[in-house]
Amino acid sequence: MTAHLAALVVIFGQLSVLAVGGVAPVLPEMQRQVVGVRGWLTPAQFAGLFALAQAAPGPNMLISTLIGWRVAGLPGALVATGSLIGPSSLLAYATARLWHRARGATWRSIVQAGLTPVTVGLVAAAAWMLATATATDAVAAGITAATALLLVTTRIHPLLLLAAGAAIGAAGLV
Repeated sequence: MTAHLAALVVIFGQLSVLAVGGVAPVLPEMQRQVVGVRGWLTPAQFAGLFALAQAAPGPNMLISTLIGWRVAGLPGALVATGSLIGPSSLLAYATARLWHRARGATWRSIVQAGLTPVTVGLVAAAAWMLATATATDAVAAGITAATALLLVTTRIHPLLLLAAGAAIGAAGLV
């Protein structure tokens, strides 16, 4: 169990400093680590934990807590959560102080302009990873595509779509 806790510290500590704007940009790497490298979860289990974390009230970083719980129980949940929150919080504090002091500097606007496409790309990679993990057959792929289309073209609340997906799954159609 100690080896699992140490691995959780390393994985989520590294992801912590890369999670710009939330956990979504690092989901592909998180999945690669816990599914591909460590084998702690299957792709479907990872997607299920992500859906549960998104449906729960609070920050979307709850997936780290759920993964930690799955790997090593309560100590794993605490270690994974602390490892994801701690380094990024310290970095955010230091960066905010520097950012405030440099509010008129030219380099600040250049850095800010460069971070936008990087963040969009990371979020798109996370969306692709989740879509491919859940689209295991033609029906699931159709549901995934329809949900994505509805999210982009309408103002339907995402939780309603999640509930519809759950109902389809409970009915045994997927």
